[in-house]
Amino acid sequence: MNKLAFAFLPLLAAGFILADDISGSKKPVEAYHVNQLDGPYVSYNGDKVFVKYIMNDHGKKMVTQDSMPVSEKSNLTLNVLTDEEGKTFTVKLKKELENEKSEFSKVSKQFIVSDIEGNFGAFRKLLQANNVIDANFNWTFGNGHLVLTGDFVDRGTQQTEVLWLIYSLEEKAKAAGGYVHYVLGNHEIMNMNGVLRYLNAKYVEHASLLNENFTALYGENTELGRWLRTKNVVEKVGDILFCHAGISAIVNKMDLSTSKLNKLVRPYFADSSSKYSTPEAEILYSDMGPFWYRGYYYGVKASTMQIDSTLSAYKVKHIATGHTVIADTISVLYNGKVLNTDVHHAKGHTEALLIENGKYYRATATGEKFQIIIR
Repeated sequence: MNKLAFAFLPLLAAGFILADDISGSKKPVEAYHVNQLDGPYVSYNGDKVFVKYIMNDHGKKMVTQDSMPVSEKSNLTLNVLTDEEGKTFTVKLKKELENEKSEFSKVSKQFIVSDIEGNFGAFRKLLQANNVIDANFNWTFGNGHLVLTGDFVDRGTQQTEVLWLIYSLEEKAKAAGGYVHYVLGNHEIMNMNGVLRYLNAKYVEHASLLNENFTALYGENTELGRWLRTKNVVEKVGDILFCHAGISAIVNKMDLSTSKLNKLVRPYFADSSSKYSTPEAEILYSDMGPFWYRGYYYGVKASTMQIDSTLSAYKVKHIATGHTVIADTISVLYNGKVLNTDVHHAKGHTEALLIENGKYYRATATGEKFQIIIR
């Protein structure tokens, strides 16, 4: 089809498309009366960047595509849906991607969320109600750190939108002196590996419309795939160690720094062969690894000695996880040493952990906060 003018994607969603001719001048073309359903999906091939959307044309799903030289990608304005009808936000592509560092010191204000699982509405309401972002998806958390402890994909119907929101907030936070940490969980790694048993069915259908298998949408030649590969599975932020599931006794014995642990797992994010080149990687991808372990909460429960060993090794006061729902609220265990942030967002029990002025709070989707740790 004709090349779409990306600056006018919001108009496209409203049913009017402008196209560029070869000279670059804009001319009106037939109104398609289409509405955006999913996307964007951004990929690279040679020196070109391609952007695709799934659109609704009179009840029929169709794909729109545009391309331009990679050298001009800074001119792209991507349009992303939200859970509110008629409300979208825009995203600019990052100039470059690089692996995240693993440790951050002197962080006084944090907002911690886990296991959104494609539920854009719950995520938006939580961030807006607690002044992390405003109604137009601008960063309003100042020099605070937003920490996301994994499983933001699968199950829900808006995981593409959730990922683009996180992606866009990273640059906005940095500009204000803040930071966004996206620590991967087992579901992000499953998506990259092609383990799709929890994926919402609409994404399999949309991948087929795009003439791809779903895993390729997060491949090494895509923007979201490249971005996800820069993330960590464990980070130290202030005096808290963050990982999706927890640190088992066997991982304690491996005596790995955060940076070494992340370096060991990163090559296998999208390796579905399960053939790891080191015994350390084999353990880290097992049920005892930092994105699958459940021993803080179920089964053979971790001992206080195990918890203390982790705290001592990483020189932190707390370990914060998602992964395992044990209550409808943020939970504190092991005398305040373990913080569980996984709640049933899909059932309306959305909460986050807020840390400010040395105090720890449960923060709700209506902006209420309740102190949970008193020092």
